[in-house]
Amino acid sequence: MGVPEPAYDPSAPEDVTILPVGSPATVRSYVRALLRRHRRTFALLIVVNSIAVIASMAGPQLLGGVVDDLAAGARELHLGRIVALFGVALLVQTVFTQQVRLRSAVLGEEILADLREDFLVRSVGLPPSVLERAGTGDLLSRITTDIDRLADAMRKAVPQLAVGLVWTVLLIGALCVTAPPLALAVLIAVPVLLTGCRWYFRRAPHAYRAEAAGYAAVAAALAETVDAGRTVEAHRLGARRIALSERRIAEWTAWERRTMWLRTVLFPAVSLSNMLIMGGVLLLGGAFVLQGWISVGQLTTGALLAQMLVEPVGLILRWYDELQVAQVSLARLVGVREIEPDSTADGRPPHGKDVRASDVRFGYHADVDVLHGVSLEVAPGSRVALVGPSGAGKSTLGRLLAGIYGPRRGAVTLGGAHLSEMPTEEVRRHVALVNQEHHVFVGSLRDNLRLARPDAQDAELWAALGAVDADGWATSLPDGLDSEVGSGGLTVTPAQAQQIALARLVLADPHTLVLDEATSLLDPRAARHLERSLAQVLEGRTVIAIAHRLHTAHDADVIAVVENGRISELGSHDALVAADGPYAALWRSWHG
Repeated sequence: MGVPEPAYDPSAPEDVTILPVGSPATVRSYVRALLRRHRRTFALLIVVNSIAVIASMAGPQLLGGVVDDLAAGARELHLGRIVALFGVALLVQTVFTQQVRLRSAVLGEEILADLREDFLVRSVGLPPSVLERAGTGDLLSRITTDIDRLADAMRKAVPQLAVGLVWTVLLIGALCVTAPPLALAVLIAVPVLLTGCRWYFRRAPHAYRAEAAGYAAVAAALAETVDAGRTVEAHRLGARRIALSERRIAEWTAWERRTMWLRTVLFPAVSLSNMLIMGGVLLLGGAFVLQGWISVGQLTTGALLAQMLVEPVGLILRWYDELQVAQVSLARLVGVREIEPDSTADGRPPHGKDVRASDVRFGYHADVDVLHGVSLEVAPGSRVALVGPSGAGKSTLGRLLAGIYGPRRGAVTLGGAHLSEMPTEEVRRHVALVNQEHHVFVGSLRDNLRLARPDAQDAELWAALGAVDADGWATSLPDGLDSEVGSGGLTVTPAQAQQIALARLVLADPHTLVLDEATSLLDPRAARHLERSLAQVLEGRTVIAIAHRLHTAHDADVIAVVENGRISELGSHDALVAADGPYAALWRSWHG
C-alpha cells in the first residue's frame, strides 16, 4: 500500500504562502545565468574529471589485455611494464580526483554565494507592501530553511551531478569501443530505470513543493504566536494557537511521509537496474564469448567497466533526487524575482506638499474591502488625527497615505502625483511612516542613526537625539556614538529603541509624517514629555497621526473619525464634541 497524496496542499496560491514560487521557466533561466557566470570554473571541473575517469579505465584495460594474452598462450606477460603503467594511471587518477573534489567545492561555494547575494539584494528591494502582506514566517523560512537545503545542493549536488554525467558518458563510450556487443546489456536496464524515474519524478516535485510550503506554514504559525505572545496570553488564545500549530505540523509531516514513500519506490528500481546491467553483461558476454564475437579479455574489461557504471548512475540519481528538494527551495528563493519592483517610470513629480485621498477602496484580500470610498484632503503644514475603534481601518488608511500600499480603486496623491506610481525611494524623501514597531540593528549607535542619512555628521546625530530627548542616556554610553547596540551589544530599553527610530525620522527630514502611535511603547508620562519635545521638530510639517490615545487628537487641526472603513465625521475637536456624534462618544469614554 502506498501513501496517498494529502488532501491539504499548502503550496496552493490561496493558502498560507503569499510570496510567489518561481515558475519552472524562471528557475531554468536563473540556473542558466548562474552557469554562464561560472562557466570557466565549470569547464575546469569537467576537464579534470574527464582526466580522472579516463585514468580510472586503465586498470580494466590492462587486466583485459593480460587475460587475452593468457588465453592466447603467451609465456611472457611483461608484468613490470603493466604494473608501471597501472601505477602511473593510479597516480594520475589520485591527483585529478583530488582536483575534482577541490574544483567541486570551489564551484559549489561560488554558486551558493551568488545565490545568497542575489536573494538578499532582491529581498531588500521588494516593495514594502509585499513584505507587510507576506509577514515573517514565509520570508524567514526562505532565508533559513531553503538556504540551508540549497547549501548542500550547491556545494555537492551540482558539482557531483556534473561529475556523474561525465563519468557515465565516458564509461559507456569506453564500453562501446572495447566490446560493442556488451553495450546491449546497458539497454536491458534502461526500461526499468526510466520507468521508475518517470514515475518518481512526475510526483516528486509537487510533493517537495508542498512539503516546503508546509514547513513555511509551521514557521509562520510559530513565529506569529511568539511575536504576539502577550496578546495571545491576554486574550487566552493559547489553546487555539497550539491547535493551529499542531494542525500545521500534522499537515507538514503528512507531506514528509509522502516524499519518503516516493523514495522507497525509486531506490529499489535503481538497485534492480544495477543488477540487470551486471547480470546482462555476464550472461550476454558469456554467450558472445562462446560464439567468438568477443574475447575473454574484452568480457573482463566490459564487466569491470559495467561494474564501474553502478557508482556514477547511483551518484546521478542520488543527487538528482537531492536537486528535487533543492529545486523547490530554489524556486521559492527565485520566486521573489517574479514580484514586480516598485515603478521606476518617469511619472509626474509632485508639485506641492498636499496629500489627498480620492474615493479610495482597498482590501488585503480579493473582493474584500477594508476601506470603502474614503476621501480626505490634508493641507500642507496641518495636523490630522485619524481616530476610531480598533479594526476600523485607521492604520490601513495611514499606510495608504504613506505610500506603503496602493489603492485598489481611487487615488492617493502627493502634490497631484500618484504615490503608487512613484519609486519607494522618491516617496520616502517626502513622506515617512513611523509605526509602533522599532528596530535596533547590530552595530554602533552612529550606524543605526545614519541609516536615515548616511552622510550625517556627528553634530547632526547629536542634534537629532536631542530633539527626541535621547541625548541624556546616549551621552552616558561608554563609547558615545561608537557604542555597540543591538543583539550582542548594549541593551536598550523599548523606549530608547523608539527614540532611536524617531531620531532617524528627524534626520530623514520628510515634509509629511504619518505617525501610527509612535510613542506607544513609552509610559504615558514619558510619552507626553517626548511628544512635547517633538512639537518643535514637527513644526511646519504635515502630520497625520493615527491616534489610539485621544489626547493626541485633541491638539490636531482636523480629526477624521474612521468607522467600518469609512470616514463618518470630519472636523476640529471642539466642533466634533459639540456635534455629539461618534467622536463625542469616544471622548466621553476616554475621560470616563
